[in-house]
Amino acid sequence: MKRPGVNIFDTSRPLWALFLVFLVPLILSNLLQTASQTLGAVFLGRMIGTDALAAVSAVFPVIFLLFSFLIGIASGSTVLIGQAFGAGDERRVKKVAGTVLGATLAFGIAVAIVGTWSSPTLLRLLGTPSNIIAQSDAYARIVFLTSPIIFPYLAYTTFLRGTGDSTTPFYFLILSTVLGVLFTPAFIAGWFGLPHLGVVSVAVAGLLSQGISFVAFLIRLHVTNHPLKFDRETARDMLMDPRILWAVLKIGVPTGIQVIMVSLAEIAVISFVNRFGSSATAAYGAVNQVVSYVQFPAMSIGITASIFGAQCIGARREDMLGSVVRTAVGLNYAIGGVLIALCYAFAWQIIGWFIVDPHTLTIAHALLMITLWSYLLFGNSAVMSGVMRSSGAVLWPTINGIVAIWGVEVPVAYALMHVYGLNGVWMGYPAAFVVVVLMQYAYYTFFWKKRTHERLV
Repeated sequence: MKRPGVNIFDTSRPLWALFLVFLVPLILSNLLQTASQTLGAVFLGRMIGTDALAAVSAVFPVIFLLFSFLIGIASGSTVLIGQAFGAGDERRVKKVAGTVLGATLAFGIAVAIVGTWSSPTLLRLLGTPSNIIAQSDAYARIVFLTSPIIFPYLAYTTFLRGTGDSTTPFYFLILSTVLGVLFTPAFIAGWFGLPHLGVVSVAVAGLLSQGISFVAFLIRLHVTNHPLKFDRETARDMLMDPRILWAVLKIGVPTGIQVIMVSLAEIAVISFVNRFGSSATAAYGAVNQVVSYVQFPAMSIGITASIFGAQCIGARREDMLGSVVRTAVGLNYAIGGVLIALCYAFAWQIIGWFIVDPHTLTIAHALLMITLWSYLLFGNSAVMSGVMRSSGAVLWPTINGIVAIWGVEVPVAYALMHVYGLNGVWMGYPAAFVVVVLMQYAYYTFFWKKRTHERLV
């Protein structure tokens, strides 16, 4: 089978070099997506006003739930495609892709219909302020209506990553980002005779930019005769194979639930932080901005380990799984260690990008000092859970993650804030990361490693 991406079985280069070839575009993709969202918020806030930014922000909880589900589906499809690709089974690769495309399209259509109909009710249930509910409703309806296009596009990018190709999705993400940056202010200001769309400009720009990028993406796959090109065979497979869909959901649903549980924990933590005043809340927001960029490499390495692990299992090369884990863990500590060392060395200057008030700056600096080192442990656990998920083992890695969050992070933060104040809240993060890495390591060593891992479908 043609290998358009990184070939993990290429013995001419060390495994760490193959990891980096896949990792760099994946990390850059994450950074680009974050930058794109930030620019959209800047355009709204500066060109329209605070109410426009608030109107879009009010829809975020609903969008997050939808994308949590998609993240889960993506993780399931990536594992199955990785296994089939590792086995050289092009027919199975296309069948998995077709089934997941059909499922995401059906889900997108359902979201478009139900979301558009229920948007005002959802916003009222979220307690959206009355002065922005009309703008929020207009924005939400456009987002819901774009789901049948956006969902399949996002699914397709995960398919390619499952085959070891992280570069092609990155190129087309650049295209959609550039178009989005051009379209958003153009619709806000009415440039070139375009209509003034106000707060919905971001959603319309997203639809156009990602729609154009998706079409160009599919054309590129056809021109290069990519194994995952959309053709009649893929279209027939969109009728969905129940066995494949069930296997995807078995991996994807627990993953999506874990993402949701992490976010709910953040809501609990911010409620603790808010007790210490607006300066503490501002410091929390600034530290989260810094931490998000530290997390990107760790999460990307975990995804890479999962994909490479799935390809090894599909190719019946379980002997390589240990090397995948060791390489991924080593890269986590090497790359993450450098980033964290730089953040420690220039912490005052970095925090100063977000905060100018001396008191708030001092709070944020203290929080960064307490928590930053522990994200190396977060990356370590992400690698082990990623490799275990590559075999379809999702239950215990998910349970371990949820226990660490709700059994350690939240209660430790609550207890220690009564002893150490705001610093105690932040101590919950290192405590949770220590526990989760120990739990994942224990399950990986004493149970998962001792099993034989076969292809799921």
